Amino acid sequence: MNRENFPAVLEGYGTIRLYRASMSERVGSKLLADLEAAFDACDLRDGATLSFHHHLRNGDAVLNMVLAVAERRGLKDLHVAASSIFPVHEPLVGHIERGTVTGVSAGFISGPVAEAISVGALPRPAILRTHGGRARAIAAGELPIDVAFVAAPAADPLGNISGSIGPRACGALGYPKADIVKARLVVAVTDTLVPFPVPQIEIDQQSIDWVVPVKSIGDAAGILSGITRPTTEPIGLEIARRTAAVIEASRLLIPGFSLQNGAGGISIATADELARYMTKAGIKGSFAAGGITGFHVKVLEAELFEALLDVQCFDLAAVQSYASNPRHLGMSASVYACPGPRGAVVDLLDTVVLGATEIDLDFNVNVTTRSDGMINGGSGGHADTAAGAKLTIITTRLTAAGFAKVVDRVGTVTTPGETVDVLVTEAGIAVNPRRGDLVERLGHAGLPLRNIADLQRDAAAVATRAAIHPADGRIVAVSEYRDGSVTDVIKEVPRRD
Repeated sequence: MNRENFPAVLEGYGTIRLYRASMSERVGSKLLADLEAAFDACDLRDGATLSFHHHLRNGDAVLNMVLAVAERRGLKDLHVAASSIFPVHEPLVGHIERGTVTGVSAGFISGPVAEAISVGALPRPAILRTHGGRARAIAAGELPIDVAFVAAPAADPLGNISGSIGPRACGALGYPKADIVKARLVVAVTDTLVPFPVPQIEIDQQSIDWVVPVKSIGDAAGILSGITRPTTEPIGLEIARRTAAVIEASRLLIPGFSLQNGAGGISIATADELARYMTKAGIKGSFAAGGITGFHVKVLEAELFEALLDVQCFDLAAVQSYASNPRHLGMSASVYACPGPRGAVVDLLDTVVLGATEIDLDFNVNVTTRSDGMINGGSGGHADTAAGAKLTIITTRLTAAGFAKVVDRVGTVTTPGETVDVLVTEAGIAVNPRRGDLVERLGHAGLPLRNIADLQRDAAAVATRAAIHPADGRIVAVSEYRDGSVTDVIKEVPRRD
């Protein structure tokens, strides 16, 4: 049929747009020479929001490289929207002092950047979000991202990314997946450029605008930046045994049981105890979730769980497992913890075992500020998992470094007490009064139940140092809950001499 006879509008179809050869465009490569070229291609200007992820944890080099370029180009008033910030990101302090960066938001902040924010170096209050809350804020448009920089352990010229190969392999890449959906532009930064297609694609080319090769994206050894082994200390082991007994007495430890535990020594020792219970009773769980360690890999290989759901690998054993075991599955931060009608993995947890910097008489938990008021952390997935799990357990010693950990009132509310069910210490177990069912079950099991007020008095009696939380002064940070509401504000700490 002659194209000249085509109608301009076809009923039941709409406007007809005729094919022209110039409409077809082939893209063979997205490679740029360097980060300077990426800044040009993305038209980055003052006031932009740049996002980063923390899968290399304290080994990440990409955030520092990108901000160094921003400062050389004279950019000002940038907002750094990182999933987490570690001591390795100390150069960010200088960028704040010189005005290159005036806004910071993250799920967790530690090291020199946390200290600088605490003493008022940042012009605007930092925003500490939960991991699920960060994903929700991005999806809702509350955290608009101009350019997302993805640290890619391996990538091909079209931007397909793998976390499983390369000298800086980090495993699952759960956090940037929330960013790339909404970011105006996405830049993959890689030190391992491979021919198309990269093996084991974690993020595909449809999400990536540009690819920048660099000498190194960081140090994979920095992934292991905390304790990822069971404690061997007697008090810690006793707390772990009691915690496992609480879970058994709760009647949740049945076939299909699901678990998340932190990477701290007591949490892993608790999971180790649970593994013994499960082996003895012949119980196989459905999944273990969250940040995955070598311990989780062992229980998967021992057939104690059907699968691991991994948002981030916490050690190199987990990285290796993610690359080789088809039952070790990755998930995005949104799938992991974003609140909303579509559901999240945290909503399917039977039990979560978490730590605390402080816990108070109302079961509120602080994992954001130290006893001197300095920021040293943030929720991460703490508040998300506490809200979702059927049984939320906090484990802690009564004191640490001379400070009471069970207190009258926490310095910063990170996780609201209404989402916490049980506190386990070496001096006894306290159950949130909201959970009368647990009081009955744990009592029948013969566990040493105590009122939390009694544990608070015990902690105060043996503490040798008093916490100092600033009550007045400028607000330097805001702690947001997963729905975007504010659980607390953090006040400026006086500078040290």
